[in-house]
Amino acid sequence: MHAITIEQPGGPEALVWDWAPDPVAGEGEVLVDVAASAVNRADLLQRQGFYDPPPGASPHPGLECSGRIATVGPGVSGWAVGDEVCALLSGGGYAERVAVPAGQLLPVPAGTALATAAALPEAACTVWSNLFMVAHLRPGETVLVHGGASGIGTMAVQLAKAAGATVAVTAGGPEKLARCKELGADILIDYRTQDFAAEVKAATGGAGADVILDIIGAKYLARNVDALAVNGRLVVIGLQGGVKAELNLGALLAKRAAVAGTTLRARPREEKAAIVAAVREHVWPLVAAGRVRPVVHTVLPMREAAEAHRLVESGAHVGKVLLAV
Repeated sequence: MHAITIEQPGGPEALVWDWAPDPVAGEGEVLVDVAASAVNRADLLQRQGFYDPPPGASPHPGLECSGRIATVGPGVSGWAVGDEVCALLSGGGYAERVAVPAGQLLPVPAGTALATAAALPEAACTVWSNLFMVAHLRPGETVLVHGGASGIGTMAVQLAKAAGATVAVTAGGPEKLARCKELGADILIDYRTQDFAAEVKAATGGAGADVILDIIGAKYLARNVDALAVNGRLVVIGLQGGVKAELNLGALLAKRAAVAGTTLRARPREEKAAIVAAVREHVWPLVAAGRVRPVVHTVLPMREAAEAHRLVESGAHVGKVLLAV
């Protein structure tokens, strides 16, 4: 098959569309003919040599895909050759074929095009697991979503709004904030010109945010704690702003607040399968009903993965950048 290979870590030019060995469906797996994959920040880190795939995972980038089942491996039930699916992956999405544990498969939601469905699994699983399974976001609460115009952010805005929360977002510039508003965001904060902690507290009568979903990390830690409400929950899922910062435990204790950090890629299959099952139960009906939709900035041929990475690195996109086979 063809796949995107990385012979030496580096810039986008390190991504090469080349021949690679065909994957094999092992016990409990299916083989999927890939229609499309999506670019995630983790792919950029892998390309740069900073985020190796977990042991046993495909060496090719790509944490999600959509396509059709080509082969059903031993021990798999409930799926058949030809089924249109999308999948959460540990790697391998930037290829013509990928082996997927059956527990990480999802049917393409009704009303969603096959290629477009590649924009859903990673964002839906990340947002659902963190906002609802970790932070237990409830109706009537206020959630602050950093990077509201990103793939994760656009999904978080929609799911939080569907759950009955008040949604605050940070994004860079009026155009991105306008797109967040279209998706349901209530409180719009331009991180380039505004202090998000002050803005969130002003918009909530001084209370702050009950839940914060953060992709920045160290750079935002102190202000995130400042922005939290009493009994607030901060969930850190990214480190774009660094890995080390001082935490004022006094401020945390005074608010009876909690800080959690999670990743998705390296979780065991059983944990991923539980998250995927929850997404199928709770998120897929919202997608089928049109209340939540994948936000796709553009679709590029997979052989142009380098250009897709340049686009994501530039920050000029809203939602997902897809790669079509």
